[in-house]
Amino acid sequence: MTYIKICGLRTAENALAVARAGADMLGLNFYPKSPRYLAPEAASEIVRRLREALGDGCPAMVGVFVNESADDTRDIVEQVGLDFAQLSGDESIATLRALGGIAFKAIRPADVAAARAEVGRFTKGVTPNSKAPSILLDAFNPKLYGGTGETAGESIALAVKTETPRLMLAGGLNPENVAERVRRVSPWGVDVASGVEAGTPGIKDEGKARAFIEAVRAADA
Repeated sequence: MTYIKICGLRTAENALAVARAGADMLGLNFYPKSPRYLAPEAASEIVRRLREALGDGCPAMVGVFVNESADDTRDIVEQVGLDFAQLSGDESIATLRALGGIAFKAIRPADVAAARAEVGRFTKGVTPNSKAPSILLDAFNPKLYGGTGETAGESIALAVKTETPRLMLAGGLNPENVAERVRRVSPWGVDVASGVEAGTPGIKDEGKARAFIEAVRAADA
């Protein structure tokens, strides 16, 4: 079964609706320059309310970080009660390893050669936790750290998949194209943010989120 992560949520009500639609992981963004940014205090309230409402059925909660130190990342993970940290900036292997298995790295390689080099660089820091991706692949953009709505090339995705056990595919996915991408790449997981929004960044359209999840499950069948 392909893991489904819906990222960049900003309200408890919206997060709860997406969780009940069948998402396996929910992402909360702690990058201040992102339009989906959440302060740790607001994120803590979302996590608390979801776990109270859903108990053991609560999706894994993932914090998205960009160029934070390992210490600051760990502090927010503990304060908010997150399960995992996604490192979406220019973090080093040392930062990844310092987080002791709770973190995974997002990469945005420009081509296949760069993809293989980046995966090789971060191999020794891959979390052993089978409920988290080993690498998240996003679309290349020289100026932005994810959330662009652009699509990662299929050749890059297939190259990364051969080098890592649990590839999560991000970048430009939406309810209309995700099933084909799942069939062609067979990633461990998929990640979507803007592809299930209808307007305001961070507020997911419940119909689009449900359609996205149903498309992935159909591709899994």
